[in-house]
Amino acid sequence: MKKMRIKKSLRWTGVLLLIASLSSVASGQEGWVAARRGAAGKDLNTVYFADSKRGWIAGDDGFVSYTNDGGRTWTQQALDTSDAVNDVYFRNKEDGYLLAGNRIFKTDDGGRAWRGANRLLAGNFDGALPELYSIRFTGKKKGWVVGSLSRRDNVIGSLLLYTNDEGASWLRKIVPTREELIHLDFINDKSGWIVGASGTILHTEDAGETWTIQRSGVDVTLYHVDFRNSREGWAVGERGTILRTIDGGESWARVKAPVRNTLLSVEFVDDERGWIVGRGGVILRSDDRGLTWLQQESKTKQNLYALFMEKKNGWAVGGDGIVLQYER
Repeated sequence: MKKMRIKKSLRWTGVLLLIASLSSVASGQEGWVAARRGAAGKDLNTVYFADSKRGWIAGDDGFVSYTNDGGRTWTQQALDTSDAVNDVYFRNKEDGYLLAGNRIFKTDDGGRAWRGANRLLAGNFDGALPELYSIRFTGKKKGWVVGSLSRRDNVIGSLLLYTNDEGASWLRKIVPTREELIHLDFINDKSGWIVGASGTILHTEDAGETWTIQRSGVDVTLYHVDFRNSREGWAVGERGTILRTIDGGESWARVKAPVRNTLLSVEFVDDERGWIVGRGGVILRSDDRGLTWLQQESKTKQNLYALFMEKKNGWAVGGDGIVLQYER
């Protein structure tokens, strides 16, 4: 599972994280309020809002919960799986997708009901077990999923799938790396990026027909990528890694972070303002296009696995069923 992949990669950083927990916290940046919305002792791995009112949180053991009042109340939904949910994504207000283990679930009624549209079997990949991490659509019919192939808990290859029929069927696309692929982002139907293990960054400019390797300059695992436009983008990962590009990924520069914690999600709400969350309850904020980052008070030491930001509200989810809400 994605969560397990993250935990394995973090096992060796305990001493550094203890030191990082003593980092100074920027003053005057309150605003995050924590509450437990998932099961105690279980992780929430993803959060997504289709609009200002309707959102989903999901995680371990097939847990999915829904709000239609901006997060004031949450209702658990039934999902036919015990696998951890790694991603939830809506391409419009009604049509959404959910990844859990090797299955792709779909809804066409605004998330009121989820059905298992696809199950990827090990037999389709020479006996290797597929694990799905991130999904995005670039139009009504075409979408992408990234993940990994494993044998006996060892990653043996990358996995990139695409659909041309709204997710009714999925085909594998071969890419120029065997590294685990963890997250993807598209800015339009042509241009997209994928990040993953060993500093992997892949880029397409032709709607996914071809993918090329971009030089990240790092060998750590990158967990998340976010692009504002065709030129400006950010990627985050292990050991406090923050990468920034202003030329569409032709070159990536490392930005100084105030922590050494592994960083797991990054999102900008406009050209200036962005947030990052990570292990140990870390939340970072930038107001200058990601050139500098300050630490915010999160009021938790739980790992924060995912982030969803809007102009006026923000959400972060993580360990022990925690949900953090940010209001301006």
